[in-house]
Amino acid sequence: MELDLLFFLNSALLGVALAMDAFSVSLANGLSETNMRGRRMCAIAGVYAAFQAAMPLIGWVCVHTVVNAFKSFERLIPWIALTLLSYIGIKMILDGARHKEGGEKTRKLTVTVLLLQGLATSIDALSVGFAIPDYGFLKAVIYVLIIAAVTFIICMAGLAVGKKFGTFLSNKAEILGGVILLGIGIEIFLTGILK
Repeated sequence: MELDLLFFLNSALLGVALAMDAFSVSLANGLSETNMRGRRMCAIAGVYAAFQAAMPLIGWVCVHTVVNAFKSFERLIPWIALTLLSYIGIKMILDGARHKEGGEKTRKLTVTVLLLQGLATSIDALSVGFAIPDYGFLKAVIYVLIIAAVTFIICMAGLAVGKKFGTFLSNKAEILGGVILLGIGIEIFLTGILK
């Protein structure tokens, strides 16, 4: 197993690219939940990092086992991401509009919504596993751990920035967060369809 500087650099850069959707969702979550504590932020960023690590590893396993069956599933990925993020985004917009008149309102991110967000923002990373079929298992694990670490750091930044601006935006923050999620869903969909 050869682990050189280029391997680590490529892994980190891929981690940055893959984490952009999770960063945007973290930003939206920070906007919606401005009173979020550090421990909760770590847990949320950890979920996104775990999904970003798991998906390429699942893709790698598929390449080594059931690649033909998985290829037919690959074209559904943009549709799944669009559906999940649209559902969550529209729900946030509606909730924000309903609570417009009230005082400052923060929305607590539920475990179910967090897992759906993690899945939706990382499902495109599944295909990364197809790009590393020549990696051995240990090298693939190191690869995805680097991606997870980068994702964690980027998501923590997104949550912190979102919290800061969410305080200023008050009730409009939840609506803005929903619009961001809808935009991400549409972007993933269009990128996947136009490939």
